[in-house]
Amino acid sequence: MKRREVITLLGGAAATWPITARAQQQVGKLPTIGFLGADASAFSPWTAAFVAHLRELGWIENRNVAIEYRWSEGRTERYAEIAAEFVRLKVDVSLSVALSPR
Repeated sequence: MKRREVITLLGGAAATWPITARAQQQVGKLPTIGFLGADASAFSPWTAAFVAHLRELGWIENRNVAIEYRWSEGRTERYAEIAAEFVRLKVDVSLSVALSPR
């Protein structure tokens, strides 16, 4: 899957999210996205594109949406640990990037 296809897929999901998020949003808590990737530096183009597309849809990080970034650092055993952390944080949407950057 190409980068544009992934970003388009994520953007489409994010476009339908605002209605649900506003209906369920707790007072004082921003809707939160849990973003799980392998490595921060390797995935920086992906995260930048994701944040840019959210901005195009009206979702601005730290203003009306929070993003919790977590990195497995190549250790697949961390996925379950990070997923459990997202549950504890009560993220509204979780996103995991399973593709290797090139």
